[in-house]
Amino acid sequence: MQIIPVKALADNYIWLIEQAKKVVIVDPGEGQPVLDFLADHPDFKPVAILLTHKHSDHVDGVEMLKANYPGLVVYGPGETSHLNNHTLAEGDHFELADLDFQVYLTAGHTEGHISYLHGDHLFCGDALFLAGCGRVFTGDYQSAYEGIQKLKKLPDKVKVYAGHEYSLTNLKFAKDVEPDNMAVAGKRAELEQKLSQDKPSLPSTIGEEHAYNPFFHAGSVDAFKSLRDKRDQY
Repeated sequence: MQIIPVKALADNYIWLIEQAKKVVIVDPGEGQPVLDFLADHPDFKPVAILLTHKHSDHVDGVEMLKANYPGLVVYGPGETSHLNNHTLAEGDHFELADLDFQVYLTAGHTEGHISYLHGDHLFCGDALFLAGCGRVFTGDYQSAYEGIQKLKKLPDKVKVYAGHEYSLTNLKFAKDVEPDNMAVAGKRAELEQKLSQDKPSLPSTIGEEHAYNPFFHAGSVDAFKSLRDKRDQY
């Protein structure tokens, strides 16, 4: 199995999970970059799309991809039911392209946001970022906090495939709110080198997030909300 990042829009990542030439597409905010990649890899067969939430920058490529590959099967939360062939909820397990997935409700960014875990690989959309988390557009900070708590409990080795390249800004914010955290400075130097070579900063790991993600360190809903409010104004 390999996991391939496809850049889209201003700062999105569309993740392609390839297993034995079958491809699962995660959060296609645009269709064309995926079609271009597949044109360069004619032996790859896209079989399904996984959606984490309803925002346009994660779903707008679905129709174009289905038009080009009519057999594509779409999985997603209730809030994307108009696009789904299969609607998923917390605790669901399913198999796809010889891969098994577990579904976590990670609401807050949207009402029905979900994340997908396959083995040691977490596809979390806008619920969790490297050194950050998604804006709580719903205003439901309790749900957002609970979602982070679920992800914190995953094994340290789990790799985190988020939906956006926000890593450097998140690390700058983390340095401001945790100035004595040496893990933040170390990660920032590493990523500056990666990004200067046009390499993605992702994936991180759950263990790394424990070291430098301030939202992992928030001990209550109130502390989480205070931190998120500061990040929103950053």
